[in-house]
Amino acid sequence: MDVIGMIGLIVSLGLLIYLTMKGINIIIAALLCSLLAAVTGGLNLQTAMMESYMDGFTGYFASWFLVFLLGAIFGKIMEETKSAESIAHWIKKTLGVKRAVFAVVAAAAIMTYGGVSLFVVGFAVYPIAVSLFQSANLPHRFIPAALVFGSISFTMTAPGSPEIQNIIPTEHFGTTPTAGGWIGVLSALLIMTTGGLWLSKLVKKAVQKGETFSLPYEDPAKREMAAAMEAEDIEESQYQSGSIPAKKLPNVFASFLPLIIVIGLLNLLSQFINPTAALLIALITGIGTACLLMNHFLEAFWEPLASGTQNALTALANTCAVVGFGSVAAEVSAFNTVVDGLVNMPGPPLLGLAVGVTVICGITGSASGGLGIALPILAPIYLGQGVNAGDMHRISALASGGIDSLPHNGYVVTTIRVICGESHRRAYQPIFLLSVVVPTVILFAAVLLYAAF
Repeated sequence: MDVIGMIGLIVSLGLLIYLTMKGINIIIAALLCSLLAAVTGGLNLQTAMMESYMDGFTGYFASWFLVFLLGAIFGKIMEETKSAESIAHWIKKTLGVKRAVFAVVAAAAIMTYGGVSLFVVGFAVYPIAVSLFQSANLPHRFIPAALVFGSISFTMTAPGSPEIQNIIPTEHFGTTPTAGGWIGVLSALLIMTTGGLWLSKLVKKAVQKGETFSLPYEDPAKREMAAAMEAEDIEESQYQSGSIPAKKLPNVFASFLPLIIVIGLLNLLSQFINPTAALLIALITGIGTACLLMNHFLEAFWEPLASGTQNALTALANTCAVVGFGSVAAEVSAFNTVVDGLVNMPGPPLLGLAVGVTVICGITGSASGGLGIALPILAPIYLGQGVNAGDMHRISALASGGIDSLPHNGYVVTTIRVICGESHRRAYQPIFLLSVVVPTVILFAAVLLYAAF
């Protein structure tokens, strides 16, 4: 075994995690770590960077650019038409303050499963979360956990989801977004119920210890938002009394319709055409439906398109950088040793696939980036062994949603620091329990179920 190459691979992976947690741009971090992996792995630098790295980067970009683009635009249109706000307010009104935690998780989950970009969901639901948590006097530090859990822990990996983590496996296994059968549905339900109950218990325990709604930061903008939410609650009571006119928001059914169309078209068309093409058609139809139904709420048309495009390019470039790093790492002989160890792991074949995807997604801090690295290598091996393609699809999707949520995950960092103004020290522990521990335990339970049935 190439000892130096293995040490270099481990160090480069650890460095990638460290640099991203320190806030270093992921593209710069991935380039530096790719160079380290290439040097310690004995690779030709020109070949490693100009061919392996760039082939991985541009290959992923070419495959998924349109999906990222249309998904980001759909999210921005839902935001600009106030559809996301309408859905969030409806959930808040329906479930009420007493079910504040569940309301936040439900709002994030419904929009994510409907195809809205994760980051748009986070920014759209946070003000509602502040209002609910403040009214119920629940600790603010649990808001990031509710947002992350509702956005990624079960919705992006569940059968039928239009999120890219459920679409990437279709390209490698020749499956549809609903692949995985009843075990896939059961796994999503178990993650949802177990995590939801655990989150409620954590919040209740914190309240019993005397924790209240408190803002841990000195950011004036965040404090102003909390004050604005309190004022909005007062206005809401005035709306109900009829003393002032109600706030103008789209009809909730019209707001839900684009989400329903995206999910329905994706899963209908994917029975007849390529699932990625089906998703593109579904997103375009969803965008068009939102624009037509809520045209009078859409103050500007071209600005959301431009903003959505910029968001898509940033998110995709970050993911491509990680995939490029993985492409370089895959050329190191030590990487083949790791793959061989996974493939020959004792137990059902799906166990090796689960561990492989889980570890790579955790290392990269990206579910889609990890899948982009792992599946081109692992999928042909397990398909050659005759393992059921639908089972592999669902295990791969579930595996991508486990330890990808470590502290350096891009969405986790953005949610904690940017959206909520919290710190990892205060807010990350419940995220780890709900979005790392729970999905990972359910993943291995699903491996056993697929092996048994």
